[in-house]
Amino acid sequence: MSAPASTLYDVKPVAGALGAEIHGVNLAHLTDEGFAELHRLLLEHLVIFIVGQQGLPPEAHVAFGRRFGEVELHPYLPRLDGHPEIVVIDSAEGGKVDVWHTDMTFHTGPPLASILQIVECPSVGGDTMWTNQYQVYEQLSAPLRYLLDGLTAIHVIRIGDQFTSRAEHPVVRVHPETGRRSLYVNRLFTSHIPQLSRNESDALLEHLFDFSEQPQFMCRYRWQVGDVAVWDNRVTQHYAVNDYLGRRRGQRVTILGDQPTGDPPRWEHYQAAPGQRYWPSRVNAVEPY
Repeated sequence: MSAPASTLYDVKPVAGALGAEIHGVNLAHLTDEGFAELHRLLLEHLVIFIVGQQGLPPEAHVAFGRRFGEVELHPYLPRLDGHPEIVVIDSAEGGKVDVWHTDMTFHTGPPLASILQIVECPSVGGDTMWTNQYQVYEQLSAPLRYLLDGLTAIHVIRIGDQFTSRAEHPVVRVHPETGRRSLYVNRLFTSHIPQLSRNESDALLEHLFDFSEQPQFMCRYRWQVGDVAVWDNRVTQHYAVNDYLGRRRGQRVTILGDQPTGDPPRWEHYQAAPGQRYWPSRVNAVEPY
C-alpha cells in the first residue's frame, strides 16, 4: 500500500530508491502540524531536501533539530561561532568525506538524524549521494540475511590523541519507528565482525560494502545555496562527491539517537588459536580482535 500524498507540501521524489524534494516549507516558522508531516516524509523517503531556506537563522536550524530530539555537541568538529550545536563542514578546512559512511557509528548511541544546510557551493559539482539500507538488506540472499542477523560489528575511530571511540552494534539493525531491518555496517567506521576470523570478516565486509554501494540503492542530489537536507541516520549511508574546485560549506545539526537493536548474536567472539595473532587489517581499526 502506497504512502498517502502530502496535503501540506509539494513532494517530488528524486530517485526510485530514496529521497524527495519538499517545496512550500518555511523552517523559520514551522508549525507542529508541519513538523509532523516532515517527520512522516522522512520515514517514507529516508532523506528529504527542503528547498528555499536561504537566510534560515541558526536559532531556527537548532530549534528544528530539537523537534526530533536532543541535539548533539560534536566532540571534535569545528562549530559555528555562538552556536555550539551547529557543526561547520567547510571544504577549505578539510571538510570532504568522499567515503561511504553512516554518521558516528563508533558511538554506543549513534545519531538519529542529521540536518545539513548548504550555505556556499561550487557552480558545478559537490553533490551528495545517499543509499537505502533497507533495500540493501532486503536484496541479499536469504541464507546471507540469516547469517548477518546473528552477527555484530565493531565500529571505531581515533582522531590523534583528542578523541577515541568504539562501539559494537548488530550487523542488521531494526528501525525503532518502522520495525524494518537494514544493513548497518559502513566502509569508514566498521572495523570487523568479532564472531569471525580476520580473513573471514574482511572478506564478508568487503562484499557487503561493495553490494550496498551499487547505484540502484542510491539517490544523488545537486545542491543549491539554502537547501536543507535531513537524513535518517539509522537506515542510510552517504558520500560527498569530491569533484569540484570551488568552496563547499555547510552547517549541520545532529540529533542524538538510541542504541541500535537487532537480533542477539548467535555466536561468541572468535578466539584465535594460542600463539596466533589476529589483527584487523582494515585501515581504520585501532585494536586487535
